[in-house]
Amino acid sequence: MSEDARYDFDEIIDRHGTDSLKYDCAEHRGKSVDLLPMWVADMDFRIPAEAIEALEERSRHGIFGYTEPDDAYYIATCDWIERHQGWRPDSAACVLTPGVVFALAAAVRAFTEPGEAVVIQSPVYYPFKEVIEDNGRIVARAPLSYEGGRYAFDVVAFERVVEESGATLFLLCNPHNPVGRVWSEGELRALGDVCLAHGVTVVSDEIHADFAWPGHVHTSYASLGDEYARRAVICTSPGKTFNLAGLQDSNIFVPNASLRRRLMHAVASAGYSQMNTMGLVAGRACYEHGESWYAQMKAYVWENIRFCDAYLREHAPALRVVMPESTYLVWVDCRSLGLENSQLHELVEGRARLWVDFGDIFGPEGEGFIRLNVACPRSVLERALSQLSSAAVTFPSV
Repeated sequence: MSEDARYDFDEIIDRHGTDSLKYDCAEHRGKSVDLLPMWVADMDFRIPAEAIEALEERSRHGIFGYTEPDDAYYIATCDWIERHQGWRPDSAACVLTPGVVFALAAAVRAFTEPGEAVVIQSPVYYPFKEVIEDNGRIVARAPLSYEGGRYAFDVVAFERVVEESGATLFLLCNPHNPVGRVWSEGELRALGDVCLAHGVTVVSDEIHADFAWPGHVHTSYASLGDEYARRAVICTSPGKTFNLAGLQDSNIFVPNASLRRRLMHAVASAGYSQMNTMGLVAGRACYEHGESWYAQMKAYVWENIRFCDAYLREHAPALRVVMPESTYLVWVDCRSLGLENSQLHELVEGRARLWVDFGDIFGPEGEGFIRLNVACPRSVLERALSQLSSAAVTFPSV
């Protein structure tokens, strides 16, 4: 497809019957099959045409044996990150994993011992907590504050948590999911200085780095300088940017050779070696040829975010959008409804007939919030918002 070709993100693509986690697994997840799914973070958009063509060509070869990426794969990956994320990783520092969550779990095992604490900033993407606890470590919460419609952190309080917990590992969500913050260079440096002072390794999940919205610029933790990068693990992937989650392709950059060896050992001890062949093909094709698709997709999703905010302001002003600085996930403050958590579930699932992620799964600080995935055709988003707003203004406890 030519660079000036237009993609149709309004197209409704039926994903039922494709074993889609989002559309085919409601009953398995204990949900009603008639709920409109607005939860898990994948898009309802086809990937770039060039990536589809690359997958078709590779498929016609007919052999899908063990596969290793070539130099062109690493060049495409590092070139993309340099163009869009503001730093140039060293391909020699790359550890390949089937996903960022897999990498987080491996980092917990590599850099801590059972019973030790790991710091997170809640409310935060719930697998952060899960990979800590499932590996026998202790969660040390350094909660974000929410004032004036914006999230922030107190560096003094963050340092207190580090000191009191004795933690030597910090899982940073950068940009932050679900609250949508793009951490500034100054904020990252403040966190990094605390971590350097206390010997804390930083694992920075930067999977949403390509979604910084107008007025905001993503800063990679690795770009702060060598001193910070030497105590860091940077988690990247084309999965969110190009909707490739099912192809399991993540690139984890560890500049420090000693830390890299420890992470590679943890990955190997889990029994993982070669990557998904088709993930390598699609990831490279997207990074090499996906610029036009990416630009058009971002523009469309940004308008979806603005549409969501305007719609709820007009039709359900009690529901407040926390305007994201990044990600295609909209964090909605429902607390002014004055509902108990069970009532909020009844409103959203029972009355609005929506499948969303409820805020409490991101930590106790998220109670009273919901997370909506707006990377979908606008007609689907409008339907979801109509159902939600109608339920909110008619719910008997409001």
